[in-house]
Amino acid sequence: VQLQASGGGLVQAGDSLRLSCVASGRAFSSSGMGWFRQAPGKEREFVATMSWSGGSTYYADSVKGRFTVSRDNAKKMVYLQRNSLKPGDTAVYYCAAAKGSGRSSSAAAYAYWGQGTLVTVSS
Repeated sequence: VQLQASGGGLVQAGDSLRLSCVASGRAFSSSGMGWFRQAPGKEREFVATMSWSGGSTYYADSVKGRFTVSRDNAKKMVYLQRNSLKPGDTAVYYCAAAKGSGRSSSAAAYAYWGQGTLVTVSS
């Protein structure tokens, strides 16, 4: 599976922005997917995850209620809708495909990673 994230940019606090991740490879539709982020000078952290069907999702406490993860298996796309953005959301966002079909908040569960897209939220 190859992944490419897009949709990053410079936004203001309170704005909304949707990130997209396009996948190639036959295994995509049977893989759990996740979003992670890495802020400047910090370690990569989990953001959101969903199972292969999209029926099960899980979010980091810091984004719960503001971010929504979704997928379109027919289009091989994964999305991360982000509302009420805060300066603390500034980071490079990565999409990842899991080794299995379920969701996971652990980076170790993911076999494939996209190149990342930078989101900067100004106050």
